[in-house]
Amino acid sequence: MATTSLWHIKGDLGDLIAYVENPEKTIPKGTEDFFNVFSYIQNPQKTADGSFVTTINCLKQTALRQMILTKQRYGKEDKYIAWHGYQSFKPGEVTPERCHEIGVKLAQDMWGDRFQVIVTTHLDKGHLHNHFCFNSVSFRDGKKYNYSKAEQQRLRDTSDRLCREYGLSVIEHGRKAPSRPVWLDEQSGKPTRYNVYRADVREAVNGSRTVEMMEKYLRRKGYLTDFTGKHWKIRLPQYQHFTRLDTLDERWTPENIRRSLGARASFGNKRPTVNFAPELPEELRVYVPFQPTGHVYRLFLYWEYQLGILPKGTDYKPTSPFMKEELRKLDTITAQVDYLAKNRIETLDDLLSARETIQSELDTLIDQRTKLQNKIRRASPAEKERLRGEKQAITAQISACRKKLKLNTGVEERSAKIQDTMDMVYTNEEQHRQIGQERTRGARSR
Repeated sequence: MATTSLWHIKGDLGDLIAYVENPEKTIPKGTEDFFNVFSYIQNPQKTADGSFVTTINCLKQTALRQMILTKQRYGKEDKYIAWHGYQSFKPGEVTPERCHEIGVKLAQDMWGDRFQVIVTTHLDKGHLHNHFCFNSVSFRDGKKYNYSKAEQQRLRDTSDRLCREYGLSVIEHGRKAPSRPVWLDEQSGKPTRYNVYRADVREAVNGSRTVEMMEKYLRRKGYLTDFTGKHWKIRLPQYQHFTRLDTLDERWTPENIRRSLGARASFGNKRPTVNFAPELPEELRVYVPFQPTGHVYRLFLYWEYQLGILPKGTDYKPTSPFMKEELRKLDTITAQVDYLAKNRIETLDDLLSARETIQSELDTLIDQRTKLQNKIRRASPAEKERLRGEKQAITAQISACRKKLKLNTGVEERSAKIQDTMDMVYTNEEQHRQIGQERTRGARSR
């Protein structure tokens, strides 16, 4: 059984060429991803001192230089520099030699007729896996590699075919895996969407004596449920697709759930809790349902109270699944609040004005760097060294500007999301408040 994936590597080829011509101890700005991948996949400690490194259409010693020459030949020196992929095998299913042999054949079948490829096999994990790094530009016709959905399927099909030829198992009915950042957060226990789902479903199963009460429990939390058919599903309104319970936990089939109901419901069904931040300062009560506010700084402080980030030392944690997942982005939210405070940005108008200033500064710096790059191409060797130092300093300023711009635009995007999330929380609570009032009126009338 083997799983595969592929993603692109961005960078500045001009810096890459300058580095190859005159190697320094530091990696040029804009090409870190390329150098990290290039050195990572050929790491002697991972590849048995290079025993499991094979190149296709290039030489091991000069692979990087050959890829650069191909790009220069066809004038394809921007955007994606290369592609990086892997093929991972089930632990204990293949030997290192067989793993590498399959990886080389996969690379030959997929890219060997048009691209320069490096294939390595890493032995440092519990599962053997191959890495592929190949040029984004074809040495044969100069066309760039296009990783379409059809190409993604061809990669899977080719890997599966080779696994069958070697007598290995194949995943017959695979499910789409979460993105790598989400997967990493899942493993570390952060409140991703799926970890929030798991916690709430576990509460509902343990606290409900019947399937009907379990479904009611989840709906009170804000979930949409579908308990028809052989796969029960849930989702929050902000997501388009349902998630199967047996995808969250393979034990959560309808039969197993029915047998497990009420494990902690000794005295009847438990009621779900949905609470809100206590001690919210009056000046931060800027949220009004369905009425966006322009006070972005106070809105972010209000959001930090709702998430339990403020006040410092509080033991409050949100119980609504609409908000719990936001705790996964705690570092980003904190950085955005710090940016607003440091730059004294109070309103949306302040935010947009700051963005214009940053963008103007960024455009000026990029123009300066372009002029320097043109000078470097015509300069003498001694002059090149000085100009490269100037360019490196400007590149550092550009990186700082881009970080500020990312924070600025992120604040605007998150402020809209805060509003949408609170609107969903409000709507859910209002619906259940009305249901409670109707039940009370009905009981009185009887």
